[in-house]
Amino acid sequence: MADSPGCCRPCATCLLCLYSCQWITAKKKRKGLRTTKCDYSWFLFLFCVFLFTLVWLYFAIIILNDFHNFNEFIFKQRKLWLDWSLVLLIATAVLITYSAVLLVLALCLQLCGQPLKLHWLHKTLLILTALTVAAAFTGLGIKWVEEWRSARISLQATGPFLHIGIVGGMTLLAWPLASFIYRTRNTGLKVFLLLVYCMVMIALYLAPLGITSPCIMEENQLPPKPALVGHRGAPMLAPENTLMSLHKAVDCDVQVFETDVMVSADGVPFLMHDEELIRTTNVQAVFPERAALNSTTFNWTDLQQLDAGSWFLERRPFPTVQSLSDGDRYQATKQRIPSLEQVLEAAKQSNISIMFDLRPENHSDYQSFVNATLEVILQSGIPLQQVLWLPDGFREQVKRQAPGVQQVYGRKRLQNEKEPLLHVNLPYQDMSSEEIRQYRQDNISVNLYVVNQPWLFSVLWCSGVSSVTTNACQVLKEMKHPIWLLVSDPFILQPAPKPCASGTCGSLSAAALGTQLPGGWLLLSAVLAWEHVTLQKGLLVQQDGLCHHHTTPGCCSWLVLLPCSPAARTS
Repeated sequence: MADSPGCCRPCATCLLCLYSCQWITAKKKRKGLRTTKCDYSWFLFLFCVFLFTLVWLYFAIIILNDFHNFNEFIFKQRKLWLDWSLVLLIATAVLITYSAVLLVLALCLQLCGQPLKLHWLHKTLLILTALTVAAAFTGLGIKWVEEWRSARISLQATGPFLHIGIVGGMTLLAWPLASFIYRTRNTGLKVFLLLVYCMVMIALYLAPLGITSPCIMEENQLPPKPALVGHRGAPMLAPENTLMSLHKAVDCDVQVFETDVMVSADGVPFLMHDEELIRTTNVQAVFPERAALNSTTFNWTDLQQLDAGSWFLERRPFPTVQSLSDGDRYQATKQRIPSLEQVLEAAKQSNISIMFDLRPENHSDYQSFVNATLEVILQSGIPLQQVLWLPDGFREQVKRQAPGVQQVYGRKRLQNEKEPLLHVNLPYQDMSSEEIRQYRQDNISVNLYVVNQPWLFSVLWCSGVSSVTTNACQVLKEMKHPIWLLVSDPFILQPAPKPCASGTCGSLSAAALGTQLPGGWLLLSAVLAWEHVTLQKGLLVQQDGLCHHHTTPGCCSWLVLLPCSPAARTS
């Protein structure tokens, strides 16, 4: 193949070296190299591996919402604490970067008219990349199957933007594809590639018809913002299940403090999530011979000797620990395991509700645990409507002895429910948007857990959920609006209206929605179609039903993704 007029010989040689791992400086030698069918097969394999790793990158970003659970699971199995999300992201970034660089090299070689002779080392690494990603997906499907449902939910938040990105990627792919079709002499291959490309573009054009999201609604239809339930308090700002964590949750405007209760060997209910004390205390240093025993085997005097806060600074379960003030760090080191009595008193003073599970439910003395817990609640003086009872065991006894306590169920309602459910507490993967709306219409309060990412909170907000349990109360507190709303008019995208800097539109910048091209062209993707829109300067916005060029600094409330009528466009 001859050198492309638009590609200098040194550049072509360098690209060929990186892709094929060999220097070919003589033009005559380079002419003797031809891209065989086997080479094209490897290029197709490279393209598929890139897409495969790209999909895994998407999954990796989605499962970050639940990754703290994975860290706790690994610690329970191996007694080793590490933020495995960093390992996941770094490994994924390496794989996607490698396959992307190879793909770009291949496309540049195609544009320069050079042969696609992939080196055997790259072939081996690509196979290893594909096997690694396949193993990751397999492990996800076996050990963490609920994350597949999380991925489906995420499409309700990312669907329109994924569509824009895919359209942009296919548009960029058109250039090297056209170059290849122009150079190849195989008519059948030309027709096949054109048909495949056209079919993909038609599918992309029709794809928005299948995009559904609860955030497709008018502004006045948006449900109230869900209340926040602090998962073990505010675990990103303070050691979990401590009085400091409760007070930090109150500062985040959390309405309910969610925790776990156990009962000591001498009958004192206290706060602890794990059955063992190793993860959240210094029990290995104080009672090394008893460290692996169940928390309920310790008496209250022993439990009070344990440090329940220093581990938070040492292990840094969340990145936010690094940003704590010196005062917060000092306060964290002074934390002890709180009793339920202490927590109820703090909740009463802060006017915050408390929701808890009583562990372990399979304990032989579980009924005595229930009795001890009820006794503390009734003696605390806290209004019973501020207590939300989660345990299913001996629930009828609880209803008789403390009828004012709110009963929260960890299941969906049954068809022949004897007693109507008023409160349910479920994983966010277990309820669809339609079920949430139906429960809301029937005046059933729905709390979903654990919700940490703004995109997930936005979807559940649009769905009408009553409250969410979260580790990131300090993040969700600041959200005054879902990340985005897509109004029912398919031509208009409405970003979240909030104060913003000059040159931006709501919470989404113009650069995030389109690409500014030379000559004042702006390429945008819409819900049903995409095309070029000619702009003189600024943004084309819709105000009062008319289209105008927005030239003054500031923000616009509507961004038109399809051009207006010719008459309106000239106004």
